[in-house]
Amino acid sequence: MASLVLKDIRKAYGEVKVLHGINLEIEKGEFVVFVGPSGCGKSTLLRMIAGLEDITSGEMMIDGQIVNEVPPSKRGIAMVFQSYALYPHMSVYDNMAFGMRIAGESKTEIDRRVRAAASILQLETYLDRLPKALSGGQRQRVAIGRAICRDPKVFLFDEPLSNLDAALRVATRIEIAKLSEQMADTTMIYVTHDQVEAMTLADRIVVLSAGRIEQVGAPLELYERPANLFVAQFIGSPAMNILPATVVEGGSSTRIALRDKSVISVPIATDAAEAGKACSFGVRPEDLTIAADGLSLFEGTVSLVEALGEVTMLYVDGPIEDQPVVVKLPGIASISKGDRLRFAAKPDKLHLFDAAGQSYKR
Repeated sequence: MASLVLKDIRKAYGEVKVLHGINLEIEKGEFVVFVGPSGCGKSTLLRMIAGLEDITSGEMMIDGQIVNEVPPSKRGIAMVFQSYALYPHMSVYDNMAFGMRIAGESKTEIDRRVRAAASILQLETYLDRLPKALSGGQRQRVAIGRAICRDPKVFLFDEPLSNLDAALRVATRIEIAKLSEQMADTTMIYVTHDQVEAMTLADRIVVLSAGRIEQVGAPLELYERPANLFVAQFIGSPAMNILPATVVEGGSSTRIALRDKSVISVPIATDAAEAGKACSFGVRPEDLTIAADGLSLFEGTVSLVEALGEVTMLYVDGPIEDQPVVVKLPGIASISKGDRLRFAAKPDKLHLFDAAGQSYKR
C-alpha cells in the first residue's frame, strides 16, 4: 500500500480561501481520521486527495510520486461516499464487479476479487440480491466491497455512516474496524464529524478547524494532552469544562484564581505562566468527583440532574455565573437539584491554557 505526503496544500474558490497550508505525512498501513466541525475543510481535503478537487497550490505525493495533475482514475485510490451510490438494477455481485469490468479485467480475476471482498465483509449470501433487498448497513458494506475490489493504494471514506440510524452506525463501525484489522497493510483515510468513530477507529486523528490543522496525534493523546482550547473542547463528550482564570503564581505548580476566588494548583512542564496573566482552566466532566474534606477545587449548587443509568450528569452553578460546570459521575448517584457540593480532580487531569488558547504542557 501507499504513503501519502501533503506539503503546504492550499485551496481557494476565487477570493474565498478554504484550506490554508496543510502539511501532513501518512504512513503506509495507517488508519487516519479527519475530524472537525462542518465547514472546516475535511471533505474538501479528502476530495483533493482523490483528485475530485483541484489543488490551488502545494504538493501532493503518493508513494513519492507527485500527483497534483494525475487524474482520479490513475491515482490508485478508491473512495466510499456518504451515499451508497449503488446501481439499483444491478445485483450486489455486479455492483462490486462493475469498475473492474470497465477497467478490462478478466472474468476470472473479477470473480476472485468479488468473492474475496464478499468474504471479508460477510456478503457471500447476498451476491445475487438487488440493493433494494438490503438494509442500509448491508448497502454500505457493498459500497466498501466495491472499493476493496479495485485493490487500491489508498482507501478514502467520506462520512460513510452518517446516513445510517444509531444501531446500524454502531454495527457498521464495528465492521470497518474489523476490515482495518484484516487489511492491516492498507492505508485508510476516513472523514467524519463523529468523534466516537474517530476515537475508536483511528491510529491517528487529524483535527481541522477553519481550513487549518489544529493537532495530529493518537486518539488518547488528543484526549489527554490537547494542544489548544479548540481541540480540548472538540474531543470528548461532554466537552471539557473551560473556566476563565488568572495566574496567581507561576512555576511548575502554577497557582491560578477563578472568578469566585477559588485558588487551584495546576502542574505544568514549564515556567511560562506569569503572575497576573489571564488564562483558562480546563477539567473534563468525567475527571471531576465529589470532594473529600479539604480537597476541593471549587464548590457549587446542582441545577440539573440527568440520571442515565450507566452515568449521572450534573449541571452545577459554580465559579462562573451563567456558565454551569458539567460533572459526569459513574453509575447512579444520590444527588438532587439544589444540593451544594464540593468537587475535586486529580492534579494530572487538570489543564491550563494561555490567553491565546494554547496549552501549557504538563
